[in-house]
Amino acid sequence: VLGKAHQALTIKREPPLLTPAVYPGDRCWRDLTCMDFHYETQPVPNPVAYYLHHSPWWLHRFETLSNHFIELLVPFFLFLGRRACIIHGLLQILFQGVLIISGNLGFLNWLTMVPSLACFDDATLGFLFPSGPGSLKDQVLQMQREIRGARSKPRFGSVVRRAANVSLGVLLAWLSVPVVLNLLSSRQVMNTHFNSLHIVNAYGTFRSITRERIEVILQGTASANASAPDAVWEDYEFKCKPGDPSRRPCLMSPYHYRLDWLMCFAAFQTYEQNDWILHLAGKLLASDPEALSLLAHNPFAGRPPPRWVRGEHYRYKFSRPGGRHAAEGKWWVRKRIGAYFPPISLEELWPYFRDRGWPLPLPL
Repeated sequence: VLGKAHQALTIKREPPLLTPAVYPGDRCWRDLTCMDFHYETQPVPNPVAYYLHHSPWWLHRFETLSNHFIELLVPFFLFLGRRACIIHGLLQILFQGVLIISGNLGFLNWLTMVPSLACFDDATLGFLFPSGPGSLKDQVLQMQREIRGARSKPRFGSVVRRAANVSLGVLLAWLSVPVVLNLLSSRQVMNTHFNSLHIVNAYGTFRSITRERIEVILQGTASANASAPDAVWEDYEFKCKPGDPSRRPCLMSPYHYRLDWLMCFAAFQTYEQNDWILHLAGKLLASDPEALSLLAHNPFAGRPPPRWVRGEHYRYKFSRPGGRHAAEGKWWVRKRIGAYFPPISLEELWPYFRDRGWPLPLPL
């Protein structure tokens, strides 16, 4: 049915028109300029990020210094006694709250808040409960007095528990040695593990800050000839990632649109490194309802599926408040920089799907 011309999908990629400015051990953390770029280039910006991006330079420097203080020094407050531990909890929760307001990192910030809740003991949270006779607070205080008055000998179970805690602490300290050495290295490796137990790992999503925002825009056309000058290409819109320059950035926290997130990182690589994006293209060519449910706008809704789908590379920048583009209702200014993958049809994708054992997308 396909013929010899369609026995395999062959897509030749043009030389990349843009190399994203991502540096190992990014110097912007040292010269305090990372926040000059972060709000505009983070995976899925929100409306607050639009205005924070245009903040004065001195505020961006203060933000970067605050980030260093919170992430590098504040964690050691846990070992400096009760009051310092409470300060740690307050600062960490405040820091994560700022991140929630300024970006769409999904549930990550909310989960990071949870361990900090352990910094607040009964005495710290006591003001939240009534203190009258017979109240919960009064009962807890009575139990504490009884425990202090009873000087019972240590039981076997408590001794075993303490020994287990000490052993676990020694194990974590030993396994953390390569992690700390990696942290201090000038050739630091991020997002990796150093032992088979995967107990301690290196994490560093924003160790490098991209200087420009690059997006992949998926487009479809009903034209029989994808190369025809009069072929009309229409954009698919995702639920949260930038697309239409006039669409306001979204708020999605604590929800996490994983497809939108992946599209951001795919833009810095090739489609060969992200073959799932061709899988998505096949689903769009077949008007697969499950795939389309992940998008905000299908330009072919109520119409036959597109005959061709392609990926286009665009450079995005925030419009300037009060500027010409903002006056036109545009949150973004974009410029095409080349093709991400050329036009492909459903028939061309079938051999590609077969080679990978994927179910063949069939048009409805």
